[in-house]
Amino acid sequence: MQKPNLRHLDAEFLKEFFVSKGEKPFRAKQVQEWIWEKAARSFEDMTNLSKETRTLLEENFVLDPITIDSQQISSDRTIKNAFKLHDGYIIEGVLIPTDSRMTACVSSQVGCSLTCKFCATGKLDRVRNLHHDEIFDQVAIIREQAEKNYGIPLSNIVYMGMGEPLLNYSNVLKSIEHITSQKGLGMAPSRITVSTAGIAKMIKKLGDDEVKFNLALSLHAANDKKRSQIMPINEHNTLEVLEEALNYFHDKTGKRVTFEYIVFKNFNDNIEDAKELLAFSKKVPSKINLIEYNSIGDGEFQNTSDEKLNQFYQYLSKNGLVVNLRRSRGKDIDAACGQLANKEKKVLQ
Repeated sequence: MQKPNLRHLDAEFLKEFFVSKGEKPFRAKQVQEWIWEKAARSFEDMTNLSKETRTLLEENFVLDPITIDSQQISSDRTIKNAFKLHDGYIIEGVLIPTDSRMTACVSSQVGCSLTCKFCATGKLDRVRNLHHDEIFDQVAIIREQAEKNYGIPLSNIVYMGMGEPLLNYSNVLKSIEHITSQKGLGMAPSRITVSTAGIAKMIKKLGDDEVKFNLALSLHAANDKKRSQIMPINEHNTLEVLEEALNYFHDKTGKRVTFEYIVFKNFNDNIEDAKELLAFSKKVPSKINLIEYNSIGDGEFQNTSDEKLNQFYQYLSKNGLVVNLRRSRGKDIDAACGQLANKEKKVLQ
């Protein structure tokens, strides 16, 4: 029989286990501290436990930590990691350094089921959800990279890597619980953003659960015809349905939503598109991130011109919206928004 993953068991179970083996019950607390506060990824790391206790753990449990399979560093200092999972699958996670922040971009699924046409991950099949500890490991490893490579603490986390976070709801929330807990990594929920393609019922559930982290919606078009053209999920989660869900979320949490809007050449980059975005944004307490498009190599979409992007930005800004222009990071190593993809297949052992 396969040994259980220690990180999937609660403290009460561990207490009972240690007592049954003639150990003191406080060993459970020590182990939990090693797993979540110190982000230990092996039993040997648990140095305040005796050799016998570590051997006992090794004989009865696994940790199934993720490991770095390969790594690339961009000319702008972005670091892209291909992480190998215990069952051989590969996901990707990115450290994005800017002048004002150090951001970890993490994945929530192996592959994705949503088939958004502009996204490299959307061209893959969804293989499985990530467990909460696999998401946690990405953050812990990227946090170490920020300190080691740049001497700056990790400041932000975005769930914008491979997969749709709200289709892995319980694992995403449990990972955030460990990341934000004082018995975990102790990061502030306000520094975490979960991005969704727009699953209305799960957005409402976030409201019901009164989450403390931020929510971003991948919008990219503010009329249903265009949005459905590039995001099939819009056929069942129309703008009207999303408007209701997002306002429900805001009423429950007090948090405004960030609309992510990639500006594609000759698709959603004219002033009429900006007017539609303005109108929709006024229906929901929100701010807007305008994002450069990053090619995924199929030639179907292109980034708009700097002139059109600036006109788009100026129109929204002059009409009272809070708008940020997000420049691409890590484009030269395919680590930019929408480019995480090509290593989802199982690595042969």
